[in-house]
Amino acid sequence: MAHTVALVDDDRNILASVSIALEAEGFDVRTYTDGAEALRALTQRPPDLAVLDIKMPRMDGMELLQRLRQTSHIPVIFLTSKDDELDELMGLRMGADDYIKKPFSQRLLIERIRALLRREALRGETAEADPGQMITRGPLLLDGARHACSWKGQPIDLTVTEFLLVRALAQRPGHVKNRDQLMDAAYGEHVYVDDRTIDSHIKRLRKKFKAVDPDFSQIETLYGVGYRYKE
Repeated sequence: MAHTVALVDDDRNILASVSIALEAEGFDVRTYTDGAEALRALTQRPPDLAVLDIKMPRMDGMELLQRLRQTSHIPVIFLTSKDDELDELMGLRMGADDYIKKPFSQRLLIERIRALLRREALRGETAEADPGQMITRGPLLLDGARHACSWKGQPIDLTVTEFLLVRALAQRPGHVKNRDQLMDAAYGEHVYVDDRTIDSHIKRLRKKFKAVDPDFSQIETLYGVGYRYKE
């Protein structure tokens, strides 16, 4: 069965050209020019992945993502304008999995979509093969089968990317993971994302844990090297 990709952008030319490229690769494409319309559709019939433009009338991509994340963990790629670095960082902190700057290569977008879908499939296969897959590190509990995370008994709602990053760090406490290793853990091998993407995900992770425990400090930064989960 073909994977379903939702495209949300108020630029009809972009929707048309990207739709043609994706359909040629075998994807089932749904398009929306309005964020509010897209929210209703994506909630009622969730796609396998969504590509969201940030700047749209009525409901922009940021608000759409925020409301979507209340009920869904589907992979999300943001499309951002060339110089909107702040938007990129905000989007990642709000739970986007990746971003691509406009103007963009359709081939690059397709490869990023495939990488995120492969990751989702692998996560499902792992959980199915080992339904009891659990990691416990002191007050941290990660349940791979249910994609669930808790800290000191309090649930932490994580996106797929965030969950994979925590798991990669917690699997070997005390061992440093550089950004390339974390990219591979979260996105799969041979997929490049900017270092800033990983840093933004880590910042959002810390914020989520600190929301339930202000003293949380388990994820350590080693400047110029990477990150580690404190022993």
